[in-house]
Amino acid sequence: MKKQKIQQKIKPIMLAISTVAILASGTLPFTVSVISPAQAASSKLGDLGKFRIIAQDTSALIEKGDLAAAKTRIKDLELSWDEAEAGLKPRAAADWHVIDKSIDKALAALRASNPNPASCKQSIRDLLNEFDKANAATAK
Repeated sequence: MKKQKIQQKIKPIMLAISTVAILASGTLPFTVSVISPAQAASSKLGDLGKFRIIAQDTSALIEKGDLAAAKTRIKDLELSWDEAEAGLKPRAAADWHVIDKSIDKALAALRASNPNPASCKQSIRDLLNEFDKANAATAK
């Protein structure tokens, strides 16, 4: 339990340090994506738009062949998803688990010791599809 409390206290500090490092470098390690209103529609889990944008950014980096940057960007998804778990999961646990497993697959593909670009592309496509399915289920 102590470890978890320490990690919770350290996360904002690490985020601040990362932000300062990124700003000091003068370049952003990701792209900014625009999503359509349909993609931003709220699911049973709530608004998944911010998570989908990170997945889209990751996809764009994979498409460019920059797997190292994609690995860094998907870490942002992992952190924000985990941070939002307590608010999302109770709304629709089954949907949350489906997306969580898809995020885990994309993370595993990008974190492999020798990442396969085709596997990375497929896993991020699958993840984007899961976000779209979650949104489409609510739109019906």
